[in-house]
Amino acid sequence: MSDDFTVLDIANTPSSEAPVFVLSFRQRDEVAAAAAGGGWRVVAARRSEGLERRFIASGAAVAVIDARGAMTDGLEAAKILGGPIAAHGAAMLILVSQSDAVHMRHFYDAGATHFLSSPMSSAAMAHAIRFALRHVERLAGWSGQAGPAAEPLGWRYDPEFKSLQLTPALAALLALPEAPGMRALYRKLEAADRLLARSALRRLGEALASTAFAHDLPGIGRVVQHLQFDARTGRLHALVEALGVAPDASAAVRDALTGARDGPSARRWIDRRLGEGGKVGAILIGLTRFETVNTAYGRAAGDELLRAVSRRIAEVAREALGKGAIVARIGGSEFLVASDDANGVKLGAAVARLEEALSRPFVAGGVIAPLGARLASAESNADDNAATLLRRASETLLGDGAPREVGAPPIDELVGSIHKALERGEIGVLFQPQVAIATGEITGVEALARWQHPQFGEVGAETLFAAAERAGLEVTLSDHIQRRALSAAANWPSSLSKLRLSINVTAADVARVGFADSLLGRIDASGFPRARLTVEITESGIMADLGEASRLLGELRGAKCRVAIDDFGTGYSSLAYLKALPLDYLKIDKKLSQDIAGSARDRVVVRGVIDMARSLGLSVIAEGVETQAQLDLLAKEGCQYFQGFLCSGPVDVPALAQLVAKPA
Repeated sequence: MSDDFTVLDIANTPSSEAPVFVLSFRQRDEVAAAAAGGGWRVVAARRSEGLERRFIASGAAVAVIDARGAMTDGLEAAKILGGPIAAHGAAMLILVSQSDAVHMRHFYDAGATHFLSSPMSSAAMAHAIRFALRHVERLAGWSGQAGPAAEPLGWRYDPEFKSLQLTPALAALLALPEAPGMRALYRKLEAADRLLARSALRRLGEALASTAFAHDLPGIGRVVQHLQFDARTGRLHALVEALGVAPDASAAVRDALTGARDGPSARRWIDRRLGEGGKVGAILIGLTRFETVNTAYGRAAGDELLRAVSRRIAEVAREALGKGAIVARIGGSEFLVASDDANGVKLGAAVARLEEALSRPFVAGGVIAPLGARLASAESNADDNAATLLRRASETLLGDGAPREVGAPPIDELVGSIHKALERGEIGVLFQPQVAIATGEITGVEALARWQHPQFGEVGAETLFAAAERAGLEVTLSDHIQRRALSAAANWPSSLSKLRLSINVTAADVARVGFADSLLGRIDASGFPRARLTVEITESGIMADLGEASRLLGELRGAKCRVAIDDFGTGYSSLAYLKALPLDYLKIDKKLSQDIAGSARDRVVVRGVIDMARSLGLSVIAEGVETQAQLDLLAKEGCQYFQGFLCSGPVDVPALAQLVAKPA
C-alpha cells in the first residue's frame, strides 16, 4: 500500500452510531481498517455492483470512495451514489492520489462533498470522516438513509472467555441460541465457505484490524461478513451485510441481470458433475475492449452490452452443446460455457461458432459498440476439480490472447505481485534509440517498461502490460511508466539534450476522463519540454474509440506534443482513419519491417504502407530492424527512421549517452 495507514487506538475514539461505507477497488481491507481505527463500524466493498442498494441498506451517513489508481471506476461510483447522497443528506468523501487532484471537479459534479489526497494517514482519514459527519449533522436531513435500519445481523467473539454472542436477529435467522459455540456457527457454512472464514480470521491481527469475506447463508442468500479486530480487548466483531438472493435461488433473477449463472454456482455445478464421475468440457470467453465501451458510453450501456453478449453466448452454446450446457458470467467481462456432454470435437465446433457469433456487431446505448473476444477450451481429466479445470482453460486463454515475449514467465504467475512490484520500485524504464536512416544519427528514443523480477529476471513491456491488464492495474502501470520516463528524460545529461522522447498511452488511457489534462500536467511537472515529446498510441487503442482518440490526439498536438501511431500493420491498417487523425509519425510493426527481406509480395506491402504514410505527410519509423539487409531495403522504399537491435536494444541512460557519443 502506497500510503502508510496506522490504525488508531479505538479506546481513545468514541464510536459513531451510524456505520461508514467504504468502497476501495485496490485496498479495501487497508482503508476499512483505517476507518475502523477511528471508532466507526465499517461496511466495505471492493466492487461497485449493487452499489446504491448496498449503501442505502448499510444505513451509513458517510460514503468513502477510494479512487486512487482507479479514477474511472471511482468517478462512475461517485455518479451512482450522487443521487442517494443528496436525497438522504449524507456525505461523500473521495480519496485521490495527489497527481489526480486535478480531477476533483468531476467528482464534485457527481455529488462528492469532501476530498482527501495522498499522502494520507489514518489520523487524516479519521478527521476527514468527522468533518463529513459534521456536514451531515449541519444538513439535519439525514435520518439513517431510507428509514429506520433493520435490526443488525452480527456477532462478537471474546477469546478470553471463548464466548460467542449473536445478535437476536442473526440467532433467529439461523435458528441458533444467542450464545452458541463457534462450531455451531461454522456448521451453518458450507465446507468451502469455512475455508474462506478461517482464511479471513487468520488475516486479522495487530497488522490488519479489518477484513471481509463473502458467502451464501441459508435464509438470506449472498452475504458479506465484515470482520473487525479490537486490539485493546482482543475481541472480534462481525457485521453481516445481506447482498440479496443467493445466486442459485432463482433463474429468473439471473436472467434479469445477465441471463447467466454466476461464478460460484457454475463452479459448484462443475464440481458436482466431476464428483459424480462425469466429464466436463469448459470454454472461457474473455471480452476485449469492454471496459473502454463501458467508460465511453456509460454503465447502462455496458450492462445492456453484457446482457446482449450473454444471450448470444447462451443461444450458440445450447445449439452447439445441447440444452444441458450452462453459461456463467464469472468476472466483469468474462464468461464460461460448460457441458457434461461434450468431447473435444464438439468443444472445438462450439468455440468456432462462438467466435463467429461474437465477431458480429453489438448495439448498446443506441450505438454500435466495438467489441472483440478471446476464447479457450479445456476438457476435464480424471483428477480435476472445477478450480484445476478452469485454471487450465485460463492459462490457455492467457497464452493465446496476450502478447508474450520469448522466454517470458506465465502471465498468471505475475498478476498477483504487480502491485507490490510498483511499490518496491522494481518496475522502471529503459530507452531504445530511434535512428535517422539518412545520417545514422540517433534522434530520439522510445521509453519501454521493464520489470526486474526477483524470481524471473527482466520482464518485458508486452508481458508486463498483459499481466497488469489481467490484474486491473493497466492504468496504474501506465501512469507509473509515464512518470518514470519523463522524470529520467528531464534529468538527462547535456549530451542527450536534443533527443526526442516517445512515451506510450493505452486504450484505457484514451477512455479516461480528463486524461489529456492529466498527462500535460504530468509533463509540465517533470520539466521535460512538450515540444520534444512524442505520444505513441497503438491501432487497437485508437479503434477502441476512434472519436475519443481523435479528440485526445488533437489536444496533445495543440499543446505542442507530436503523435505517432504504433504497431501499424497489426490490426485495421485503414487509410480512412489515418486521414482522419492528427498524426506526425507512423511506426511500422516489426513483423512488417522484417518481412521486407522476404518475398517480392512482402516488399510490395511494405512499400504501399510507406507510400501511403508519406502521401499524408507522415514520417515513417520502422520497428524491429535487426539486419543491414532489412535496413537497406527500407531505405530504398523511402523509410526515414528505424528502431531495433541493429542499432541497440533498450538501454539505461549511461549506455544511451555512450551510443549517442559514437560517430554516426
